[in-house]
Amino acid sequence: MKSRLFVHFALTALVAASPLTARAAPAAIDEAAAARFFQARDVFDLEFASDPQISPDGRRIVYVRTSFDILSDQPRSNLWAIDADGANHRPLRSDRQRHSSPRWSPDGTRIAYVSGAEGAPQLFVRWMDSGQTALVTDLTESPGDLAWSPDGRWLAFTMFAPRAKEPFVTPPPAPEGATWAPPFTVIDTVTYRVDGAGYLKSGFTHVFVVPADGGAARQLTHGDFDDAGPLSFRPDGRTLLFAGNRAADWELDGVESEVFAVDVESGALAQLTSRNGPDYNPVFSPDGKRIAYLGFDDREQSHQATRLYLMNGDGSEPREVILHFDEDVFDPRWAAYGRSLYFMHDERGVRKISNVALDGRTRAVASALGGEDLGRPYTSGSYSLSRSGALAFTVGSAQRPADVAVISGGAARTLTQLNEDLLAHKRLGAVAELNWQSSHDGREIQGWLVTPPDFDAAKKYPLILEIHGGPHAAYGPNYSTEIQRYAAAGYVVLYANPRGSTSYGEAFANLIHHAFPGHDYDDLMTGVDAAIEQGFVDEQNLFVTGGSGGGILTAWIVGKTNRFRAAVAAKPIINWTSFALTSDFTNFFHRYWFASRPWENRDEYWRRSPLSLAGKVTTPTMLMTGEADYRTPISEAEQFYQALKLRKIDTLLVRVPEASHELVGRPSQLIAKTDHIVAWFEKYRTTAKEAAK
Repeated sequence: MKSRLFVHFALTALVAASPLTARAAPAAIDEAAAARFFQARDVFDLEFASDPQISPDGRRIVYVRTSFDILSDQPRSNLWAIDADGANHRPLRSDRQRHSSPRWSPDGTRIAYVSGAEGAPQLFVRWMDSGQTALVTDLTESPGDLAWSPDGRWLAFTMFAPRAKEPFVTPPPAPEGATWAPPFTVIDTVTYRVDGAGYLKSGFTHVFVVPADGGAARQLTHGDFDDAGPLSFRPDGRTLLFAGNRAADWELDGVESEVFAVDVESGALAQLTSRNGPDYNPVFSPDGKRIAYLGFDDREQSHQATRLYLMNGDGSEPREVILHFDEDVFDPRWAAYGRSLYFMHDERGVRKISNVALDGRTRAVASALGGEDLGRPYTSGSYSLSRSGALAFTVGSAQRPADVAVISGGAARTLTQLNEDLLAHKRLGAVAELNWQSSHDGREIQGWLVTPPDFDAAKKYPLILEIHGGPHAAYGPNYSTEIQRYAAAGYVVLYANPRGSTSYGEAFANLIHHAFPGHDYDDLMTGVDAAIEQGFVDEQNLFVTGGSGGGILTAWIVGKTNRFRAAVAAKPIINWTSFALTSDFTNFFHRYWFASRPWENRDEYWRRSPLSLAGKVTTPTMLMTGEADYRTPISEAEQFYQALKLRKIDTLLVRVPEASHELVGRPSQLIAKTDHIVAWFEKYRTTAKEAAK
């Protein structure tokens, strides 16, 4: 088995006690030395950029700057502006409210945005020369997918439209002064609760328009269907594109969608696509003659790469643009004269921007997008394009969250340094690429090793294997608060993209089709072996954790091997049968992740369930899930917890109040998650003396 380590670790003699470490420390802790490491309180001082919107002339960028309010324990998003040359960096809206979705008017004189400054989120327009701001709407629900009409007169958006249901029964009225129990709730929909939103209200999301200088919003689409953006106007402003599934059985098909055109004046609908598979994210060309959009032919695989397509403005002659391109395509945007398209894609854990001519010739434009996920090192990023051809995008690294960068007639330039005031004075863990060949089939697997900030290659360090979720997702050389805190606590951290991960092509992702978990276990175990081969990992102190898809793999691993001293499975799937019937998207998982429904093939659901291995577990295992998690409901973790308790295996069940599947949506939750994990690992970590006994 071969391994390759691609970045030399810096050696230093500095030794300092980590604020996370639960082991006994000297009575007098060197506070000055400890302050050089990333500490729990530092989470509140982090910031990151997202959604950078460059003006039509390419001279100015407005972006969302997210920070954290230590008093409310909530993220705070404000709008900032900066010139494309890096000058005039200043706030446009900066307070304790949440401001988002800035969008330039076609002539570059105004920006529209969404803000909660006046209570419920509303649409605002700001005149950039004077700073005057107008409240445009008086909405009862949150607007999304904001788009300007080409003449700047209208703003289009999507919004949930409540619809009252006829009561199933009509009980007798309560007598005056009586206090009766609340009425029953009757559910008759397939998807009745969604993670992060809770139990759904009756109604549907539709397309609206409102005058850009304020007035009454007008609903363009109707019916018992959900319509979705992004929205795109034809250059004459008469037609608006959106996506949705308006088939009779739409509730049972969690993937299908088509591209629709709606006449802005009359509301007349035209369906432009009709294949079996999702078609979405339509964008009119600058001349209105063509439409770019995303989608794929549905083969009911667990992962299907999203492709880029073109069709005529009336929906005729659809064709794939980039033949033999094997990576998911995100967020297509037309170049100014309609001769090419820009798009984002992930390649070997790195998010990039590329350009494709209409004949399919493709070239790379920008790399190293990321840093918009502060918790774990997932791929992320966003960008925008000006009529002048200038690009604004978010750029990150393993050492820094997202900043704003620009390409305008030359090489990329980073314009902001949002975290230098904090991180320039911190010693962070070094991140190095590590590749190895899987013991299962020799396939190359990519990963990264993170070493403690006081790293000394002559010493031995405990190792944490940290596994990403999805499972069709990707880690990369991106900033991660959780992993940096593990490193600050004195651990080497290994994270990887085993088979099933995206950014390595559709075939690699589908190696776990109807086989998850499976040989991704072998990929990860070989990765641990490769880390040990580097010479500085203590084989007696191996630990494992992961969330969601990484949670199920963690629970699977402790049922397969006892090489880890302790484990933490966050928001796991434990029993595929119960998960498939209680998760928020029951119309998806049984169809794409299995070949049949649970009652049609009980043995297959059980074979792939970590609960089937509970009788073999000897590893102390903590379970952690949000109490409002409707993606992998907390009952999944509870099943494994009870099974291990019955077997007298040391285990803890950690419930995170109010948390959805995101688990760490508030800064204090991010701190508490890593604190609990490190405390559990420290409980079972052995010293050299203990190991010798």
